[in-house]
Amino acid sequence: DLEDLRANTEYHQYTADTQLIKWLWEILSTFDQQEKAAFIQFVTGTSKVPLEGFKALRGIGGISRFSIHKSYNTKHLPTAHTCFNQLDLPEYASKEILMDKLLLAINEGREGFHGFR
Repeated sequence: DLEDLRANTEYHQYTADTQLIKWLWEILSTFDQQEKAAFIQFVTGTSKVPLEGFKALRGIGGISRFSIHKSYNTKHLPTAHTCFNQLDLPEYASKEILMDKLLLAINEGREGFHGFR
């Protein structure tokens, strides 16, 4: 459930009101179930939601909420640290760029990562 994930997300050097974060949630809301599962797989290492919801998401050290961290090279794709349920997200200039880069990162992650674009 996307709203559950959103409610259990921590932001680092972003806020829920940052335009990029608003774009991210808008983009994710357009995803079908398979695309949402691929995103969850990309950022957590599993496509399964914990039975108790995202508040019970586990990381390497136990319960570890999903977090979005600002990264600074907009030439890079978004990157994930699945052991920590962390997404490093550059501050792209437009919603379209964010969508393109996010989809590329998710799909590259599924197939095996081949470098930055």
